[in-house]
Amino acid sequence: MTNILFVNACVKHKAVSRTESFAQAYLGKRLEDKTCQIKTVILEDTAMSPLSAASLNERDKAISNNDFSDASFELAKSFAAADEVVIAAPYWDMSFPALLKLYIEQLCVNKLTFYYDETGRPRGLVNVKKVIYFTTSGGYIGNANFGYEYIKGVFSTLFGINDISFFCAEGLDIYGNDTDKILKDATEKMLSETSNM
Repeated sequence: MTNILFVNACVKHKAVSRTESFAQAYLGKRLEDKTCQIKTVILEDTAMSPLSAASLNERDKAISNNDFSDASFELAKSFAAADEVVIAAPYWDMSFPALLKLYIEQLCVNKLTFYYDETGRPRGLVNVKKVIYFTTSGGYIGNANFGYEYIKGVFSTLFGINDISFFCAEGLDIYGNDTDKILKDATEKMLSETSNM
């Protein structure tokens, strides 16, 4: 059984989120494979808050005791156990919504999702083999794909995940553009490319 973790960073997930719809097209295709199961984490519905001096002290104490039983480690454990991670995050302010950064802070737990070897290099402790990042943007991303580059940097460097893909539908809010056609074309292209992955 392939365990897929769907990380939904779409703030509009309760309404109509173009990014979520884009990612769901992929997930729907994956569900056709009866050997896949999907667990969804809706970031807007989690009780995350930014790390503070107090929460860092608590986390450091737990790490030093190799005690990851606290509920604050559940997101990291769920991530570490997945075989594949799918992230849906709209392109906001040249990256992604702040909730996704908070989530990544929850994942980066020394001795749980990564560790430092004798040379000081981080080594991954996660089961994840593949990450697919979906985004949509009103304009064109061009060379300013900072959200995806950040995800790629953290996930490859800390967690040792090398199979990281990116799919986008862009130019959706430009006057005169056919939004439905752009989304349809991007979805068809993505489904074609992921069918060989």
